[in-house]
Amino acid sequence: MTAITVQNLSKKVPDAGGWLTILDDVSFSVESGDTVAIVGASGSGKSTLLGLLAGLDLPSSGKVIASDQDLFALDEDARAAWRASHVGFVFQAFQLLPQMTALENVMLPLELAGAADAAARSRHLLERVGLADRVGHYPRTLSGGEQQRVALARAFVSKPALLFADEPTGSLDHVTGERIIDLLFELNRESGATLILVTHDPALAARCGRTLKLRSGQLQAD
Repeated sequence: MTAITVQNLSKKVPDAGGWLTILDDVSFSVESGDTVAIVGASGSGKSTLLGLLAGLDLPSSGKVIASDQDLFALDEDARAAWRASHVGFVFQAFQLLPQMTALENVMLPLELAGAADAAARSRHLLERVGLADRVGHYPRTLSGGEQQRVALARAFVSKPALLFADEPTGSLDHVTGERIIDLLFELNRESGATLILVTHDPALAARCGRTLKLRSGQLQAD
């Protein structure tokens, strides 16, 4: 079963010389349950591609089809609703809300969806990632590795079909990063989500079942 299909996706932005091509006619599909790494040099279009896959940005041309929907045929509100019900995110900079505790950060997507059991599910995920004794802590009192574990719990708590991760270990030291990646893949195996991640780390890419390599906005290898 196909989780996401990309058809002739291009992204161009104006610059001083006319137009800058960030992505150039990219096409591929990802099957449900796959683990996919998107790799390439800085400026190759990796993060732009991830943002388009999540419907966070609009392309210059092309399609992204997920959950049997053309994402760019939907308006912004409908894309946001699709993300809320189908997608989890893990970012390099954690993106936790500083005024909320670890528990409140994890509960947020469930509360926005109106889930009655948000607190119980969030506590369970925080226990699963080893933070049972940190549920009432604010992000500023947590280490980088602990903050990323909170972010992992938040990403998986709504049981997403798709998980997008953008340099998930980029802000962490090597040992902490290894632990986070182990946890990410464990949680992903348990959930059965389709994982698509951007990384510059060859060791992390090697743990994925498939690697997409971008060079100057073009897909060079699959």
